[in-house]
Amino acid sequence: MNAPPMHIEQLRNIAIVAHVDHGKTTTVDCMLRQSGQFRENQKVPEQALDSNDLERERGITILAKCTSIELGDTRINIVDTPGHADFGGEVERILSMVDGCLLLVDAAEGPMPQTKFVLSKVLGLGLRPIVIINKVDRSDARPDEVLDEIFDLFAALDADEFQLDFPVLYGSSKQGWMGEDPNHPGNDLQPLFDLIIGHVPAPDIQLNAPFKMLATTLESDPYLGRLLTGRVDSGTIKANTNAIALSRDGHKIEQARVTKILAFRGLERVPLEEASSGDIVALAGFPKATVADTICDAGVTQALEARPIDPPTLAVTISINDSPLAGQDGDKVTSRMIRDRLMRESEGNVAIHISDQPDGNGFEVAGRGELQIAVLVETMRREGYELSISRPRVVYREDPDSGARLEPIEEVTIDVDEQYSGVVVEKLGARRGELREMRPSGGGKQRLVFHAPSRALIGYHGEFLTDTHGTGVMNRMFHEYSPNRGHIDGRHHGVIISISRGKAVAYALWNLEDRGALFVSPGTDVYGGMLIGEHNKGQDLEANPLKAKQLTNIRAAGSDENILLTPPIKMTLERAISYIAEDELVEVTPNAIRLRKRFLDPNERKRAARRMAIGTN
Repeated sequence: MNAPPMHIEQLRNIAIVAHVDHGKTTTVDCMLRQSGQFRENQKVPEQALDSNDLERERGITILAKCTSIELGDTRINIVDTPGHADFGGEVERILSMVDGCLLLVDAAEGPMPQTKFVLSKVLGLGLRPIVIINKVDRSDARPDEVLDEIFDLFAALDADEFQLDFPVLYGSSKQGWMGEDPNHPGNDLQPLFDLIIGHVPAPDIQLNAPFKMLATTLESDPYLGRLLTGRVDSGTIKANTNAIALSRDGHKIEQARVTKILAFRGLERVPLEEASSGDIVALAGFPKATVADTICDAGVTQALEARPIDPPTLAVTISINDSPLAGQDGDKVTSRMIRDRLMRESEGNVAIHISDQPDGNGFEVAGRGELQIAVLVETMRREGYELSISRPRVVYREDPDSGARLEPIEEVTIDVDEQYSGVVVEKLGARRGELREMRPSGGGKQRLVFHAPSRALIGYHGEFLTDTHGTGVMNRMFHEYSPNRGHIDGRHHGVIISISRGKAVAYALWNLEDRGALFVSPGTDVYGGMLIGEHNKGQDLEANPLKAKQLTNIRAAGSDENILLTPPIKMTLERAISYIAEDELVEVTPNAIRLRKRFLDPNERKRAARRMAIGTN
């Protein structure tokens, strides 16, 4: 059934932006419930908008989601955005669709790196945010200090006088209330609803102008095909009418029939007969148009401006899996299949760049960080792909004036117990990081802010958790490109390399435990050139994990006891990608993550090492 039309004066478009885990998705859940979008007996999961399996498993928002609520005769379109810096490309696109935003800040943690990132984008677009200091029910909440920090952040980001005069609400999304006083909990979110209607302007309406819409997200529907979502900038569009798609520079891409217009109503998509200027909708029927293209009437020749996206800073090479175990798990193993899937990803994800390697051996995938690339690879392995992934490398730039090589620098914010701050400062100092700020953050913790090269942070997170006994929290955000800061030492340990193919034997692994921590357990499939552990010393060690105990007819007391092995290190995808060295790869299949040498043959490895040594001298 088609949704009834509504008067445009009753419309508000807002985004919810914040650092990861500050309560965006929980706030949207609460807004949906209290606005009556669900029946009283309707079963609705928590974090209802995080519908992606990976989002639910990791507890983060990866893809921006649209929804809406109705308050009397007013409809509020809401966009829930990612909070992790690696998915900042989603945030940047979404902000072009809205007229206002809610900036959520944790009452204990205060402004964090992604808070700074999203707020800079919000202020740059001229939006006037509503600040919500969330989680005031925490025992370590400090709302007054956090408000001062937020004001300082606005000032540091050159907010104008109108933006500095931001309204503030305090509350707890988990408990379902917002109010003007953090010490007097309210009953509901009504103060928030009233503030949105009163503070956020209605969309700029141009009903009599030609139809134009900037596509900001792209997804695929099994029944409708490709869906382009965006805000109607001007005019109206009816279902089953023709429209064209223009590229950023105004070139006509295609002409197609709009087969379906879908509006976001609660958690559902409702078909419309007509969409008007100001509303956020999804259009079906365009087989070629993609993100940043303009969908418009046939007579339009000027495309809408698409804001530039910050460039990627990290890249990996993704290629076919050519190990001896290739093809045993997945059903998508050819280079052509991998290329087609990566190109589909680049269509909808403007923060990822895909290019063919010059030697034809794989594809370079450049993105914002290790997490973004790991999420893409994890999604592909669940779809049945088998892949090989190289160690991440940073994307360098050339200074247009001096021609000097510039590398990406990140702002690293660390919250850590005071007793561990010394080792963190020492480790990041050795990695060419500059300590910019060091101050107490309450509860016996300190906040450290560094400017460190992106390449120095590859593989550091696991070491950081070890150094801080799992209590430290590290957040990263791109800061700038600057001249190369010099050599940074790599991994200090060698690896244990299998020389045989078969299933690992407990007795052999038991004999190897003294040499270092293992990655495999008894019965694991191994092959020559596969990494089965980390060597205690700096050089690599070749070993046979298939060597069984010599059997004799003499039984000695205690010699046939069961072998007890230390549990192996379980490599997550992010940890594996950041752990490997330049001459190593991560083999990813639907059921396994394996580490291996790039060249499996030991003689070929030695020749490659000699060539590299000659090339660096």
